Amino acid sequence: MSEDKIIARALRILDARIRSGSVLSSPQAVRDYLRLKLQDRPHEVFLCVFVDAQNRVLEVEEMFRGTLTQTSVYPREVVKATLKHNAAALIFCHNHPSGIAEPSRSDEALTQALRQALALIDCKVLDHFVVGAGSVMSFAERGLL
Repeated sequence: MSEDKIIARALRILDARIRSGSVLSSPQAVRDYLRLKLQDRPHEVFLCVFVDAQNRVLEVEEMFRGTLTQTSVYPREVVKATLKHNAAALIFCHNHPSGIAEPSRSDEALTQALRQALALIDCKVLDHFVVGAGSVMSFAERGLL
């Protein structure tokens, strides 16, 4: 079985387990799942993990897809999706196809704008991960939230 087929199969299994609420129970589990999901994408992708008040996963949704170096993220659309899923909190994640898992100034500004917009509907931002080639950076661990 090829590596791509193995990864695709692993993602299907993880997605099924996420729906049951049992997989993303630790920061390392979240990091591993997001790395597997995004590290090999040839373009930038921004996704949201919607969770309930007990931090159980409600949905993982790819919200925006961009180019090799950027993607446009619209806070209005994130708020609409949050309300649709009745989420109490979110985890953001995006990849850097360059392979470097360091946030840019615009990544930091976007995270703050999303936090402010979501605060208006009483929704918390738990973390924002940046996925690079083989590594994942956490805004929460860096004190950027």
